[in-house]
Amino acid sequence: MKGINEQRAGLMSGIGAYGLWGLVPLFWPLLKPAGAIEILAHRMVWSLAFVAVALLALRRWSWIGELVRQPKKLGLISVAAATITVNWGLYIWSVNNGHVVEASLGYFINPLVTIAMGVLLLGERLRPVQWVAVGTGVAAVLVLAIGYGRPPWISLVLAFSFATYGLMKKKVNMGGLESLTAETAVVFVPALGYLLWLGARGESTFTSGGVGHAALLASAGLVTAVPLVLFGAAAIRVPLSTLGLLQYLAPVFQFALGIVYFHEAMPPERWAGFALVWLALTLLTWDAFRTARRTRVRMQEARQAAQQQAASRQAAGGPAPHAQI
Repeated sequence: MKGINEQRAGLMSGIGAYGLWGLVPLFWPLLKPAGAIEILAHRMVWSLAFVAVALLALRRWSWIGELVRQPKKLGLISVAAATITVNWGLYIWSVNNGHVVEASLGYFINPLVTIAMGVLLLGERLRPVQWVAVGTGVAAVLVLAIGYGRPPWISLVLAFSFATYGLMKKKVNMGGLESLTAETAVVFVPALGYLLWLGARGESTFTSGGVGHAALLASAGLVTAVPLVLFGAAAIRVPLSTLGLLQYLAPVFQFALGIVYFHEAMPPERWAGFALVWLALTLLTWDAFRTARRTRVRMQEARQAAQQQAASRQAAGGPAPHAQI
């Protein structure tokens, strides 16, 4: 029962994280005229402030000493902090410069990149349908590259950086709040230094944009912390394949906002590329559900066979062994 509750909590955390990420393009334009790097720096600084308050309220500090004594885990957290910083910065720039649709593509192809990393880095084996899905995703990137007249670099960098971040979170295996605290602590000093440098040059919008603008910049920490804490909680409770399915939520919302709210253009070649990506994701989803169903059937058959064997031995007068499935 505890395992089921843990998985349910992880599932709800994942839905909350990706749902919030899907709606965040509505927030970044509110922070103009601040540039992407200034927004990113505020996001880092205020994220640490919010999570520090949360840790203080919950009195969860004991993990810090343990973490300091584990250089390998510190290294993984540093990689996670670096990759999510790249992801954040590029995503903010994309939204505020009219590339919401291309950014959404990055999160659409992220599951395909995650699968490819599983093969290349973890030695995982792909089922035939998964190979077809990955091949379809590669074809989609080629179609979009032809349509754009260049590779969709924004999409590719976002996909690879977030897939790497997810992999690091899985390896670190820390709670959502604790891992976010560690990540933001890694980038806090350079972020704060950049903001102080901007202020010294008189180029900080935090001090010149008024109280309302300053409050919005500070709230970037909350907008960052909440979904990342939820994502961290989901990453250690549900399989990576489940996270891959849940993350479709964010790009669906982002794509819809790009078309309906931001009125970005969708020429035929872009529709063709997205159609191929959606086909690949449909294949992955179908294969995942089919595999899960087969696994449940096999487990049920094995359990029934063990019960029948135990009943037969008991009827014959022998001891009934404990079945271990």
